[in-house]
Amino acid sequence: MGVMLHLSDTHFGTEQPRVVEALVALAAQQRPDVVVLSGDITQRARPAQFRAAKAFVDRLGAPVLAIPGNHDIALLDVWARLTRPYARYAQVFGADLEPVVSSPDWLIVGVNTTRAWRHVHGEVSAAQIARVATVLSAATPEQLRVVVVHQPLAVPAGGEASNLLRGHAEATRAWAQAGADIVMGGHIHLPFTLPLQGLGRRLCVVQAGTAVSTRTRPGVPNSVNLLRWADAAGTPELAIGNEPPPAGRCLIERWDFSERLQAFVRAEVTVVQPER
Repeated sequence: MGVMLHLSDTHFGTEQPRVVEALVALAAQQRPDVVVLSGDITQRARPAQFRAAKAFVDRLGAPVLAIPGNHDIALLDVWARLTRPYARYAQVFGADLEPVVSSPDWLIVGVNTTRAWRHVHGEVSAAQIARVATVLSAATPEQLRVVVVHQPLAVPAGGEASNLLRGHAEATRAWAQAGADIVMGGHIHLPFTLPLQGLGRRLCVVQAGTAVSTRTRPGVPNSVNLLRWADAAGTPELAIGNEPPPAGRCLIERWDFSERLQAFVRAEVTVVQPER
């Protein structure tokens, strides 16, 4: 069984040390195989903030797939933004802005949805959509197929539509057809799991809240996601209560930071059955 820890919007520079320590403790307890960090790693793309973020992820005990968010491009240094927008990010997290992780359990495809000329909104190009679809089409049946973006591919009905990724409709159709199971992201600091309809196959959008930052929304604590995947040939090991999940299903768990316990606690579990 594979375990993924999904973090977003850490916004180092606004991090809370007690929440950082609680998240390190959660990772030590859950022992993820991979950590996904879906952007806005820093608050203002300053070198010290990137160094603090790297020191943090190095404590999580697993390989990290990271993509930049809009906050990871210098906002106030206009020259750097126009000429070398990802230089500070690359010094710490590497020059590959669209990494891919492939293992027996996972196929995880990163997509850089930031643009130097956009301060907030994200965009995915036709070339990016096609590249991701090509990678997805080569997945094995045993792999859970995950695409990672920063800005959300879909949002619940309400007031968040302005934050949708530009090009989201085209990406949704193409990636679903190519076999994506989950598209995960952040940006809006609002955690949710949203199954999409009308695509001809199951596709689920999984959003993470802000992992460790003070920049929480009213009534929404710091949160992260844990994904547990047992393919049809695997042996599931996790129990919800006393009932283990059937093989071929993915458990998407939201873990919230509890002020009372000063620890992350499991707040919600969604079971998703990918199509094969």
